[in-house]
Amino acid sequence: QVQLVESGGGLVQAGGSLRLSCAASGRTFSMYVVGWFRQAPGKEREFVAAISGSDGNAGYADSVKGRFTVSRDNAKNSVYLQMNRLNPEDTAVYYCAVARSSTLYSRRYYSSTGTYDYWGQGTQVTVSS
Repeated sequence: QVQLVESGGGLVQAGGSLRLSCAASGRTFSMYVVGWFRQAPGKEREFVAAISGSDGNAGYADSVKGRFTVSRDNAKNSVYLQMNRLNPEDTAVYYCAVARSSTLYSRRYYSSTGTYDYWGQGTQVTVSS
């Protein structure tokens, strides 16, 4: 069993930055794929970014590529999402999730919500124009 807790959300102006954290407890997740997803009101949950547990490789949604960076600190059992140049379309609840595998395999694999077994409760990010 893994418990995930996201933090770092808040209100920021367009063009600003935030850094989200995902802390795990109950079991080390350093060897597993960790993904970030987001869900805006009235919309489906969508993939944002994922990081491998085996080699540190990362994958991103096209909408955030070049603006967001996912990283992990295995010593702290944590994964981070650095979000720069935020815009109002980034407003959503952001969730981190852990998969059973260590490898990203394919974009279809790591961008699918069904790949992930454990989810946090989410943290709200609001970007004002």
